[in-house]
Amino acid sequence: MTTRPTASPSAPTSPTSPADASRPLPATETPGYRRPHVGVSARTGGLGDLSGEGEGGGGGDGAQGARGVPLDDIDARPGSTTSLLRTLIGLYLRELGGQIPSAALVRLAGDLGIPAARARTAITRLKQRGLLQSADAGYVLNPAAIPMLERGDRRIFHVRTMQPGDEWMLISATIPETRRDLRHQLRKRLQFLGAGAVSPALWILPGHLDAEVQLLLDELGARQYATNFRVTDPQPAVPLAEAAAQWWDLRALRAEHERFLASIDELDTAKPFAAYVRLIDSWRVLPYTDPGLPAALLPPDWPGTRSAQAFTALQTLLAAPALAHVLDSADW
Repeated sequence: MTTRPTASPSAPTSPTSPADASRPLPATETPGYRRPHVGVSARTGGLGDLSGEGEGGGGGDGAQGARGVPLDDIDARPGSTTSLLRTLIGLYLRELGGQIPSAALVRLAGDLGIPAARARTAITRLKQRGLLQSADAGYVLNPAAIPMLERGDRRIFHVRTMQPGDEWMLISATIPETRRDLRHQLRKRLQFLGAGAVSPALWILPGHLDAEVQLLLDELGARQYATNFRVTDPQPAVPLAEAAAQWWDLRALRAEHERFLASIDELDTAKPFAAYVRLIDSWRVLPYTDPGLPAALLPPDWPGTRSAQAFTALQTLLAAPALAHVLDSADW
């Protein structure tokens, strides 16, 4: 049995993030980030996830990068057993000392409606994918997965929308024919980060995502093939809004926002732990694939603002009681 973790009110933080998970999240973000805190923390594993397989999601894109670093899940299927457990682990393990007894993890899975046998199968899958490692008392978080999870934190809890005058980033990538596998991964993962395809080898995305792009290129071992540019005034042959509709699949993004809005109608807020994990699980892909384009480039009835506001309201309501349930339920 381990000692129950306690809050550290003097933990170092950075500016601009909400002081705790009970405060609403802003629609835009300024440089700097701090995770939201409630007691120990209501921190999420974000979109950062491992490629699922079998029941848990897609897979087939590779779960690890060039140096064995776990990669984000670009084929997550919200609500699946593996996806829910991945979200649970990303939400709580870092603030619980990076470890959890096996019985506690299975018990919390049961609180999500997941039978024990299915939970154990999904846990094994997450170990194979590099998120978890076995320990004497249960499971520990793979330290190599932490940068991925922190990247997800920033996306999920701090939605950022481009403002007039913000910079854009262009990525020109020329990958040799002998590395078609790398070309495929780079294309899929740039789309996952919110990049639009100007041409097969030229991508555009908000300039504030520069650090994420650099990290992705390093993780995939693709840095030598890419050149990045920063621009403030892209001038396509057609109006910029019309070009944006060609570069990004706005119809598919709209459908994802509408899916999320429909999913939150099914949450039982009387059971805050299960509702919160399912809320994060349903939301976590959207802040990646939706790059937060300026309002002038989007249809007037764009649902992104509504879904972000709905997420913030529910996150404010559910984060603290969900964390309390984890602390009360686990055998620390």
